[in-house]
Amino acid sequence: MSSEITLFVNPTAGRGRGAHGAQPAASALRAAGFSVRGVVGADGPDALARLRAAVREGTGAVIAVGGDGMVSLALQALAGTLVPLGVIAVGTGNDFARALGLPVGEPARAGRLAAEALKEGRIREIDLGRVGGMYYGTVLCSGFDSRVNDRGNRMRLPAGRFKYDLAMIAELAAFRPFPYRITLDDGPVIETGATLVAVGNGSSYGGGMRICADAVPDDGLFDVVVVGDCSRATLLKVFPQVYKGRHLDHPKVTVHRAAKVTLEAAGVTAYADGEPLGPLPVTAECVPGAVRILT
Repeated sequence: MSSEITLFVNPTAGRGRGAHGAQPAASALRAAGFSVRGVVGADGPDALARLRAAVREGTGAVIAVGGDGMVSLALQALAGTLVPLGVIAVGTGNDFARALGLPVGEPARAGRLAAEALKEGRIREIDLGRVGGMYYGTVLCSGFDSRVNDRGNRMRLPAGRFKYDLAMIAELAAFRPFPYRITLDDGPVIETGATLVAVGNGSSYGGGMRICADAVPDDGLFDVVVVGDCSRATLLKVFPQVYKGRHLDHPKVTVHRAAKVTLEAAGVTAYADGEPLGPLPVTAECVPGAVRILT
């Protein structure tokens, strides 16, 4: 393994926590005997191009400093390679780190753990979801939750998960279920009215909302959570339970497991790892062992 480590930094993540988190991470890696070089792009496409170049040139690992958006960019460069990924979770959502039990909001500790994992060879191969040419690590969401995501991403205040709570309340005013067509593993089409459908490789999105609470990121399958056609009053009761994963027991919620999922619904946009994919239909495929994670 190369002793040179690439620090992939989003300086604006978490309202500047990305910039502050990079230094303790770099210090921990250097203290462990690694050489550290930084990669910072002018924007997302530039950052990804620079990271891909660093991977081609050879690096012992990539350490992503930021939130789920930065991790998502890193996954595009590392999927299918042998280069491991470490995460310094200092963004807003940090759901990728949560799903893997990595420190959140503790850049010094996360940096030390990444350095130890590199020294001791502690690597976990996990699955990724793939839609077209894009990989995702946490949850693909569609329906009510994608509209909440869209609104939440446009909000500057408040920070963290509370913006999604406010976005949910605002979206309820225009709430209506959607007629979905769902295909699991090339089986028969399931036609159903649904509030939302989430396809989880990881367990949470939106800063700790455990929509696919039982999802395991290295079992070769998605957890597909379908919240059925329910009233505003029911949705208000069910949605807060998402933070504890208790919504899965509600009679309006159905969970399927599949390695390939096609979703169709008019007027519905899909998000994955908090990033917009575009309107349905989309097909998500689970790619087993697609990326190596420092644990």
